[in-house]
Amino acid sequence: MNYELDKFEHDASGSRFDDVAVIIPCLDEALSIADVVTGFRHHLPGAQIHVCDNGSSDNTAAVARQAGAIVCTEANKGKGHALRRLFRDTEAEIYIMVDGDMTYDISTVVDLIEKVRRDGIDLMVGTRVTEDGAAYRRGHRFGNKLLSNTVAWLFQKKLGDMLSGYRIMSRRFVKSFPISAQGFEIETEMTIHAFQVEAAYAEAPVTYFARADGSTSKLSTYKDGFFILRTIADLLVLERPVMVFGGIGLAMILASVFWFLPVLAEYYRTGLVMRFPTLVVCATIGLTGLISIFSGIILAGVARSRRDQKRLSFLSFKRVPRTAAQTTSLETLRGNI
Repeated sequence: MNYELDKFEHDASGSRFDDVAVIIPCLDEALSIADVVTGFRHHLPGAQIHVCDNGSSDNTAAVARQAGAIVCTEANKGKGHALRRLFRDTEAEIYIMVDGDMTYDISTVVDLIEKVRRDGIDLMVGTRVTEDGAAYRRGHRFGNKLLSNTVAWLFQKKLGDMLSGYRIMSRRFVKSFPISAQGFEIETEMTIHAFQVEAAYAEAPVTYFARADGSTSKLSTYKDGFFILRTIADLLVLERPVMVFGGIGLAMILASVFWFLPVLAEYYRTGLVMRFPTLVVCATIGLTGLISIFSGIILAGVARSRRDQKRLSFLSFKRVPRTAAQTTSLETLRGNI
C-alpha cells in the first residue's frame, strides 16, 4: 500500500503529461501506428494515447492496442467522423492530434506543449518542413498554399500550413468545436473555428517525412481538394454574406442598368417603349439584385449572432491548472487509503 502511494506521488509530481491526450485517427496504418504510439509514450510519459480505427482492412487496431494505445472504432468512414468520436470520448486539458503514418517528427512535442502551456495557446499547428519531394508533393503544396491564402485573406490572418494534420489544442477549443466535416476538410474547418472564436493561434515548424515503404496516402488530390474548396465556399457564404450576396446583387443591378439604358434612350427619343420585354427583364433583375443585397445584410446579423454564441461556448470552458488537478487526485487517493 505504501509502495503504491509512493509510486502515485512520484507519478503525479514527476509526470508533466498526465493531463495530455494524443488522439490518432487511423485507416490502414498497421505499418506505422506502433512507431507513432511508442514514440509518444516515450516522449510523453503518463499521457493518454487514443487511436480511432476508421474501418481498417488490416490489423491497425490490434497493432495499436499491442503498442499500448486505447483503441476505439468508428464505422462511419472519414477523418472528420473519427475525430468527432475522439473529441467526444476523450477527456484531457491538452490534446495532440496527429496522423498515424509516422510522417511528423514528434521529437519536439515536449517543447511545443510547454509553449502551449506557457503562452495559453488554444491551437498550435505544426507547419510541415521538408526537402523530400516524395514526402510533400508539389501539387499538394500548391493546393495547400492556395487554400491557406484564401482563408488567410478571408479572415485577415497569417497562415503557413492550414492543412497540417499535426495540431496541439486546448480542452476548451476541442470541446467547443462543432465538427460538421466528414473527411480531410476537417483541418480547414478547425482553423476557421479558431478564427471565429478568436482562439489563441500559433504555428511551429515540424519536420515532415515520407511515408514508410508499402504505406499509401488516403488523400485524394482531386476529390478531397474539391471538398475543401466546397467547405471554403460554404464558409464564405456563412461568414461574409454581405460580400457574397451584396456582390451578386450589385452585379445584377449594374447589369439591369446597362440593359435599361438603351430602352431609356429610345423612350426619350421617340416617347415610346418599343422593347417592353427588355424593360420587364431589367426591372426583374434589378429587384432581384436589391433582394440579394438585403438578404446579405440580414444573414450578416445571423452570422454575427452565431459567432457570438460559439465564442460564448468557447469561453465557458475554463482552463484547469495542472497542479490543482494533480493535488486533488492525490488527496482523493490518500482519503481512500
